[in-house]
Amino acid sequence: MRRLRRAAALPLLIFLLALAATTTTKSTTAAAAAVAKAPAAAAPPNVTAEMAKGGCKAFADLIAASPDASSTYQSAVEGGMTVFCPSDDAVRAFLPKYRNLSADGKAELLLFHAVPVHYSLGSLKSNNGPMNTLATDGAARNFNFTVQNQGDVVTIRTAAASGGAPPARVKSTAVDKDPLAIYVISAVVEPVELFKPAPAPTPAPAPAPAAADAPTKAGKAAARQSHAPPAVADAPGPAAEDNAAPVDQKDAKKSAAAGAPCDRWWLAGALAAAVASALA
Repeated sequence: MRRLRRAAALPLLIFLLALAATTTTKSTTAAAAAVAKAPAAAAPPNVTAEMAKGGCKAFADLIAASPDASSTYQSAVEGGMTVFCPSDDAVRAFLPKYRNLSADGKAELLLFHAVPVHYSLGSLKSNNGPMNTLATDGAARNFNFTVQNQGDVVTIRTAAASGGAPPARVKSTAVDKDPLAIYVISAVVEPVELFKPAPAPTPAPAPAPAAADAPTKAGKAAARQSHAPPAVADAPGPAAEDNAAPVDQKDAKKSAAAGAPCDRWWLAGALAAAVASALA
């Protein structure tokens, strides 16, 4: 009996195994088909190719010629990046200075023109202040520049603006699609870490002293007096009596002195008449 039961169960077991295998195969095939139909992840944009198409081929060529700059640009774009790309004319004018830089200096200059954040044009116009760049390493060499906005004009400046030249100005938008924005600018931006700061403006010369006023009459008189010979005192006259009385008192004394003898004679005559009258 047991053997008969086992023999009857064997076909059922084979059927179940075959059914399970068929189901598994169908599931695997369906999963593979779904994966095949799913869109492939978009590759990050080619930064230098986008620069060249947008009017910055000369700057893109400089990046491609610098292994450090090229690899940093391409790896940073996946996290979002904004590039301020000098126009071809601006790069050609700057080449004599660029050739005098070391290999490290060239790479730092190229990385200095990119910010590791995607800024749309609208958000860029609302920013004013310093920005870190791909060249910023957190040490003393900050490699920052300053973005300033005035109306619709966006400018980029550093303290190393050469020869009093105006700051770099955003001229046009080459690409503005997350994660990459590329803006064409009018000049190469010079970091102070590589170039000397611009000299301070020379102060205006002080105005010449005003001409002296013509001498006034009082001034002329004072000048004549200061140059006049010293006054000579008059020769001393006869010695005057000390505490001399005024002239009118002197005349009264003279009159009294002149009349004094008459009074003495009158008194003597009166005494003589009195003596004679007493003797009689």
